[in-house]
Amino acid sequence: MIMGVFMVLQDVSEIEKKMQEAPDSSYEIGVAIGTYLPFVVLILVAYFFYYYSKKRKTK
Repeated sequence: MIMGVFMVLQDVSEIEKKMQEAPDSSYEIGVAIGTYLPFVVLILVAYFFYYYSKKRKTK
């Protein structure tokens, strides 16, 4: 658990570094999308599995 928190904090500093060194605003948008999109997809997949298992359990 503690290692996960450390990894997230390290990633945040890497993102800030990339934002400061970005050549233009479109690069910043790409970094933001590339950083947050995997988390959003993971949350959606987890919700799908939760919903599917809950629906299957009631049958």
